[in-house]
Amino acid sequence: MDNLILLNVLILGSIAFIAAIVLYFVSQKFAVSEDPRIDKTEALLPGANCGACGKAGCHDFAAACVKADAKSFANLYCPVGGAGVMEKIAALLGFTAAKKEPTVAVLRCQGTCENAPEKINYVGIKSCRLANRTFIGRTGCPTGCLRFGDCVSVCKFDALHIDEKLGIPVVDESKCTSCGACVNMCPRRLFEIRPKGANGNRVYVACRNTQKGAAARKNCKAACIGCMKCAKINPEIKVENNLSYIPSSVSADEFGAELVKNCPTGAIVCTKCSVEDKE
Repeated sequence: MDNLILLNVLILGSIAFIAAIVLYFVSQKFAVSEDPRIDKTEALLPGANCGACGKAGCHDFAAACVKADAKSFANLYCPVGGAGVMEKIAALLGFTAAKKEPTVAVLRCQGTCENAPEKINYVGIKSCRLANRTFIGRTGCPTGCLRFGDCVSVCKFDALHIDEKLGIPVVDESKCTSCGACVNMCPRRLFEIRPKGANGNRVYVACRNTQKGAAARKNCKAACIGCMKCAKINPEIKVENNLSYIPSSVSADEFGAELVKNCPTGAIVCTKCSVEDKE
């Protein structure tokens, strides 16, 4: 009996040994060598693996940089690392880094506790994505912020928090990397990545409500009512489905103050317009 057990052990051990040798030579024959510059490039990246660059992660982005030619490299950009990181990668690979305007996430909603008081009591799970499927929102606005903070939970850079007084998310511009996690998470698409603008001055419509004027104002005092006044100031501004949209090409320095002053509801935000300009 002992000899039979020993024989089985020897047979299995021999099979395992032979299989290991075969696997070793197969792995050597079909091994794919990776360009060592990929690891060097990845080491220059912030390691957030957020996917904001459009790739699966930092390693995938590094591989794309190494495999790129000068033309395609210009289309690659790590928003978390920014221009500084891209310049280092370009120097490593012998390219010239393309100049990119810094960007930041903005919340296109002003449904604060003051502008949009709660009208409906919600007792379900406190998740924007779940609530959005069955719930219009505590303010009654069908496109307004649900105030549960799903966006805050996915921000890896501590750039978002719910302001207790306002009741809605606030973006910390100094920490925001434009990774786009909040854009993808918000079920009502309230976040947008926009250029920071010259000296941080940018102008945009902080509203996504497409209801007609009276209904929109009933839900939020700062709702856009599609009055067309902004479009008359600059023809680049379009008003569709009762909602205005100001493209980033509209200069905040040139038109921001005028747009803010002429908006009857305060739906337009100009980040660097002075109080005097708004009066």
